[in-house]
Amino acid sequence: MLFPSHAFLLLFLPLTAAIYHRFMTSAKARFRLLLASSLVFYTWWDPRFLPLLLGTIVLNWGLAREYCRRPRTWLIDLGIALNLMVIGCFKYANFLAESALALLGIPFTAWNIILPLGISFFTFQQISYLLDLRRGQAPSYSLGEFAAYVSFFPQLIAGPIVRHNELIPQFAAVLSTRIEPECIARGMILFVLGLGKKVFLADKLAPIADAGFAVASSGTPDVFMAWQGATAYTFQLYFDFSGYSDMAMGLAAMFGFDLPLNFSKPYRASSIREFWRTWHMTLSRFLRDYLYIPLGGSRRGPARTYVAALTTMLFCGLWHGAGWTFIAWGGLHGLAVCVNRAWCDSGLRMPRLVAWALTFVFVVLCWVLFRAENFFIAANMFKGLFSLQGIGNFDDDAWLVIAFGAFFSIVGFSNVELARSRYVEHRAVAVLLGLSLVAVVLRIGQGRALEFIYFQF
Repeated sequence: MLFPSHAFLLLFLPLTAAIYHRFMTSAKARFRLLLASSLVFYTWWDPRFLPLLLGTIVLNWGLAREYCRRPRTWLIDLGIALNLMVIGCFKYANFLAESALALLGIPFTAWNIILPLGISFFTFQQISYLLDLRRGQAPSYSLGEFAAYVSFFPQLIAGPIVRHNELIPQFAAVLSTRIEPECIARGMILFVLGLGKKVFLADKLAPIADAGFAVASSGTPDVFMAWQGATAYTFQLYFDFSGYSDMAMGLAAMFGFDLPLNFSKPYRASSIREFWRTWHMTLSRFLRDYLYIPLGGSRRGPARTYVAALTTMLFCGLWHGAGWTFIAWGGLHGLAVCVNRAWCDSGLRMPRLVAWALTFVFVVLCWVLFRAENFFIAANMFKGLFSLQGIGNFDDDAWLVIAFGAFFSIVGFSNVELARSRYVEHRAVAVLLGLSLVAVVLRIGQGRALEFIYFQF
């Protein structure tokens, strides 16, 4: 089920919220409702994959429970291996088979494998719990608690990647208490702002980005078309994913829960390391704690640090998509992280504005690889970006939309800041937000809302 859909906005959300707040005095009833509604939310998309979600939950919980009874490291290793096998079969089987057969010169016909919605997110959450359990940093939970944690609908299909200790302890604290109206109101504000970011910014930028990459699929776009496509996608991706994260945080707040922040103005970053501290923050934290640090991190000398950073970012690229362009994207970011660290260790400095410009242009160029379906399309885009096909025509309307995207992502306040500020307490703001919600619902009714980009990951 999509957040920007009539089924969610006019049926699922109001019905679930009304029943949830009706059972204010029954923690058990509210807990069961949360769990049931989350499963309905996931089943709405394709009921065939509900057994997969439930199966991974029962499997991981069972291994964790057995480990707590008889601590055997192989139980955790088995759980991690099985989780990786599940995601490997659904997400990487075609990629691995095609790559292997290509080395042998054998043509490959892709298998018709449907990628389950949100598999990368709920798999990573369960892996993080198993790893914390092995480290002695996680308790044993009941099956209901673990199932509610993994399937919690605001963050189930596109994050943020929530740790067990960030959500499960909230069940007992939140479900048995009265939720403050201010918490509900600010959650609604953040949800509406996230909807607006998705529908009025991300979806408006999408056709501009698609047009640029469509030209690159058959030839080299001119410089204006190439930069329109690349910058439009840069802002589309941010508004799309951060808008979803805002909606997830807002929905959770409406039910009394706090989810971790996932974006903090990443396009203001003046270094690539700062960018990764502010972009998809929960994924960056996962990779840091469960891959970068175990590989040695920054504790075993510069060479080990660079190897760990590059390996981590290559894995980050592979996590995002089963394709060599994603791996190349991750590798470039890994090299940039290494260069950035070496620059800082040398004591060299540059003006912040110059550092920001270099970082932003690098990120934009790398997003070309992220968006392109293959290296041929990426190469054509790069040729256009560097004026190898002429200047072309300046599209005023397209650049105006891109300018709006640049302003709201680089200069303006974030939605989280706005939702938490004192300005939203005025009645005029409530009226404006109500009208905004009506406008979103009407626009969705026109068939304008697009799927979230990160659903494919």
